[in-house]
Amino acid sequence: MISQFFHADLAPRTWRRIAAVVVVAFGALAGAVQADTVSTFKLDNGMDVVVIEDHRAPVVVHMVWYKIGAADESPGHSGIAHFLEHLMFQGTKEVAPGALSKIVAAQGGSDNAFTTQDYTAYFQRVASDRLGLVMKLEADRMHNLDLSQKNVDTERQVILDERNQRVDSDPGALFNEQMDAAQYLNQPYGIPVIGWRHEMEKLSRQDALDFYQANYAPNNAILVVAGDVKPDEVLALAKQYYGPIPPSDKIHPRVRPTEPPQLAERRLTMSDPRVAQPFVVRTYLAPQRHPGDQKEAAALTMLAQLLGGNRATSVMPKALEFDQKIATYTSASYDGLSMDATTFGLAAVPADGVSLGDLEKAMDAVLAKFLKDGVDPAEFARIKAQVAAQQIYDRDNTQGLAHQYGMALASGLSVKDVQDWPAALQAVTPDEVVAEARKVLDRRHSVTGWLTAEEAQQ
Repeated sequence: MISQFFHADLAPRTWRRIAAVVVVAFGALAGAVQADTVSTFKLDNGMDVVVIEDHRAPVVVHMVWYKIGAADESPGHSGIAHFLEHLMFQGTKEVAPGALSKIVAAQGGSDNAFTTQDYTAYFQRVASDRLGLVMKLEADRMHNLDLSQKNVDTERQVILDERNQRVDSDPGALFNEQMDAAQYLNQPYGIPVIGWRHEMEKLSRQDALDFYQANYAPNNAILVVAGDVKPDEVLALAKQYYGPIPPSDKIHPRVRPTEPPQLAERRLTMSDPRVAQPFVVRTYLAPQRHPGDQKEAAALTMLAQLLGGNRATSVMPKALEFDQKIATYTSASYDGLSMDATTFGLAAVPADGVSLGDLEKAMDAVLAKFLKDGVDPAEFARIKAQVAAQQIYDRDNTQGLAHQYGMALASGLSVKDVQDWPAALQAVTPDEVVAEARKVLDRRHSVTGWLTAEEAQQ
């Protein structure tokens, strides 16, 4: 299972060549977006159905996205969403524990699942003529899961072992947990998807059963089918296998606690002798992609690319890694696909002999210069071309396309928002990027963390 956690001063001819690349890439991108043939339906029991036609190969990706994630868990039950993801592979009255994956593999297919703060998803990739089989299997475990005490006890130990391996034995993962907890005082994104160990240990069969019966229902799910299929055929199969499942009357509106205004910078230092390479990280609260209005998120996406998207030419690596040579790695990151406010992140790894304090001061100086000087037009044009190309590549993969729509829809966006996103990115102006940077990159709204092998001096 998967759990979740360019330079200016170019000659006019060069500038025209870059601009032409942007135009060509954007034109190709527009064609790629138009090639997304998407049909949507809603079953009588409330299940949303999304069909994405892609007839290039006789393959289909079948995904069920539940609009429930770790941030929707009740207090004291952290990790229950991920726990249930594991239990979903423990069989039903008709299918033995672990048999679903074996059945899919016997058909030449693959399957998996993942849990995030905002959703839990299950998927299979098979030949298109096997769609009915995987749909039958997935519908079966939507309402016939065998939650025996034996299975619950076995999988509870599995998730505790997973926490040991992926988190407790990794100082970087522990550090990320502490950063999130410091960032979110009230919003549940501060709680790890896998859960806090002391709460995971107490998760019971009744906890799992209550969570399953309340949330694993067609009126809380999105079916995404992408590949060599026809919409009417998918709809007929969905009605046959998912249609008879009754809706749940226990689903609560996804209203979560929100963050109070952050009035002061937060800082933490974590030392662990297992740390091989110290680094500094800073995160700022940032807006997510909003349904019908993705302008802010598009500007922040471009800002992340400008600051750290290309190690050879972006602002931070160029200044800190190549000009000053005080860092061996730098990055900027932003992902707006979330139900609630997300984060904009910066990270830097010092070169030998450089302290975390000196590296952080240099990083702040680079940010201040960027906010003062603004965006290099040539670099911005290059980044737009790169982003356009990446959007095309992402749409060249059926499973990736299904993921794009599923993640967005499960996070509260619409099909139109997904299809408008590439154009929103291309419509961003340098002035909008700088304006958003000045609003988000405010130290008073940040958390700065140092991870080191020894106690560091602030």
